[in-house]
Amino acid sequence: MHVWRLANGMGRPYSGSMISRGDVVWLGVSSGVVGALLGGLLLGIGMDLMVNGQPLGLLMVVPAAPLAALPGWLLGRQLAKQLD
Repeated sequence: MHVWRLANGMGRPYSGSMISRGDVVWLGVSSGVVGALLGGLLLGIGMDLMVNGQPLGLLMVVPAAPLAALPGWLLGRQLAKQLD
């Protein structure tokens, strides 16, 4: 019987730590909920200000989408750190 040797010198593949399917699902759910709440809040308040005659409401509407993606990006980075 032949034992295969890998580059790291071990007889079988090695992966430090694996993330589970539940981690990925939880990342998607939590980032979706938090992002929707944050983006919806900014969009709603900004649109209300603009409809009521405050043009500064545009300052809340424009960054609503990028700021809604921020929680997902931060949670994704935190999950990626677990792989190291």
